[in-house]
Amino acid sequence: APRSDPGRRADEVLRTVKLERLFYLQNKEVTNAQFRLFEPNHNSGQIQGASLNREKQPVVQINWQQAAQYCNWLSRQEQLPQFYIETEGLITGHNPKSAGYRLPTEAEWAWAARRQASSEVGKTSDEQLKFPWGDALPPPERFANYADRAAGNLVGRIIFGYNDNHAVSAPVGTFNANSHGLYDLGSNVAEWTHDYYEIPDQNVVTDHLGPEKGEFRVIKGASWMHGTITELRLSFRDYGIEGREDLGFRIARYAE
Repeated sequence: APRSDPGRRADEVLRTVKLERLFYLQNKEVTNAQFRLFEPNHNSGQIQGASLNREKQPVVQINWQQAAQYCNWLSRQEQLPQFYIETEGLITGHNPKSAGYRLPTEAEWAWAARRQASSEVGKTSDEQLKFPWGDALPPPERFANYADRAAGNLVGRIIFGYNDNHAVSAPVGTFNANSHGLYDLGSNVAEWTHDYYEIPDQNVVTDHLGPEKGEFRVIKGASWMHGTITELRLSFRDYGIEGREDLGFRIARYAE
């Protein structure tokens, strides 16, 4: 984001990224039901009596390792080469040439969320969205799942006057998809990406997979717990390694 953008944080550096490899991106966030095919005993839990564990809600309370291991498991189910390298049960690296399932890169996530599809097949517009709905607050009523009136007892900051009828995470795909046909991108739950967290420089990069080493992973997108101008912007970047009640993921893979 530009420095003049209200709510901008210091790690939101403008950079040019070229995406030359075609990629697939899951149209919805991974659900509890889908994740439990991999880890049958997983429980996403609840918060003040509100369940996060229903079948069609997005899976939460998983760390980055679990999300990446799910991608490898799914690759094995479909006899695809695994993208992530596992050593004694831990992800220790990746194979960039693999077309197996993986987490989306931060650049892919940003492109899919911020660039609008045009009427011409395979093309995008030159405009970049600031928020999933446009350029100014507040969001249209019931546009997507954020910290609304229903979540007032659960979170510290809500969008004044906004109502989406869901106090916590909604079943995936409840709200309208974006112009690329992707649901809940930038809402419902925040999402793990592949990249190690860094404050990037302004050098041009191509098909960037992030730094080779690091401690934390990049988290993208607002969630049902978010209601501030900083968090609701699509340029917002968070980071972590452990799971939380408003953090899930969607899968990606290279198309070739």
